[in-house]
Amino acid sequence: MINQTHLLNSVTELMEKACTMLPDDVHAALSRAVQRESESSVARGALETILQSARLSRDRGLPICQDTGVPLVVVRTVPGPTMFAVESAVIEALRRLTKKGLLRQNCVDPVTGRNTGDNIGENVPQIHFLPARGATSIGMMFKGGGSENMSTQYALPHAGLGADRDLDGVRKCVLDAVFQAQGKGCPPGILGVCIGGDRASGHLIAKEALFCRLDETNPSPVLAALEEAVVEQANSLGIGPMGLGGSTTLLGARFTAAGRHPACYFVTVSYSCWATRRACIELDEEGRISRWL
Repeated sequence: MINQTHLLNSVTELMEKACTMLPDDVHAALSRAVQRESESSVARGALETILQSARLSRDRGLPICQDTGVPLVVVRTVPGPTMFAVESAVIEALRRLTKKGLLRQNCVDPVTGRNTGDNIGENVPQIHFLPARGATSIGMMFKGGGSENMSTQYALPHAGLGADRDLDGVRKCVLDAVFQAQGKGCPPGILGVCIGGDRASGHLIAKEALFCRLDETNPSPVLAALEEAVVEQANSLGIGPMGLGGSTTLLGARFTAAGRHPACYFVTVSYSCWATRRACIELDEEGRISRWL
């Protein structure tokens, strides 16, 4: 049976790791990117500064980014009481870490304009429960406001881009999203892309794709080839780290597909900055962390 104290401690540890330790696959991708940039270039200097900042955050337990971002939680569990226990633990952990100063007060009431002061508000945090058999897993992501502003959605066909209802049209939309973002999304970025779905589901599915590791191969050979093409072409745009020019505009991309209505063909792009703050755990029956995923 879930022990609420153990569960709260586990969720708190999950959030602390997510906001202070850059995932190892993202760190590795940034390290490779440094080698692609010319010595003494602005791009290389920016990437070296990013890596130095990430190391300091890890070693000193400090936030990777001053922007708490938008907390997203994805829970896979057997439907039942565990769902309510996890919800309570997530809310309390956010309050504790905000009070501690590890998370900036980022939630604003859109009606009154007042900051709630504890990162809790109407429909915040976003907690999505997915039915699953076996052990409960929790994925945590803090997605910065700058990169969230650069997330977007297209409807095909798109006359302005000359994009038809096919995968080449998808490619054109995604590259346009990267070009429009320039340095405003704090590149080098990582993309989660949903092909299909509806207006609402596309955004969630695209954002969930950002939980995928950069060193994982897409199980769909067709989408894997599309990912590779988009990253290569995006990196030839010259936008570079922080929009200062260079050969690294994207660190990676993960494309997913969702069934669509015959009348609709949406392409949804969830743009994440280099500080992609995510972490996942699996719990034992009492709510302790059994392993990191």
